[in-house]
Amino acid sequence: MMESVITFALAGLIFLGAVATALWKNPFDKLIGISILSAGVIPLIVTRGYLDVAIVISLVIPITTILVLLLLGREVR
Repeated sequence: MMESVITFALAGLIFLGAVATALWKNPFDKLIGISILSAGVIPLIVTRGYLDVAIVISLVIPITTILVLLLLGREVR
């Protein structure tokens, strides 16, 4: 019973992050939406038992966020 409630809450968090990312126009706001989405995806993967995949995702997400911030900080010529 409790697992289904947690799964439903995480699915709602994933949906909220996806909708927020799709609707927001500012790239920095999109990063916030993607982090909301990943906050739902990582625990969902852990509850399914794929800890190795969750570790890889947890390591890749901050690196890609830093790269996106570096690309957004560049001036356009």
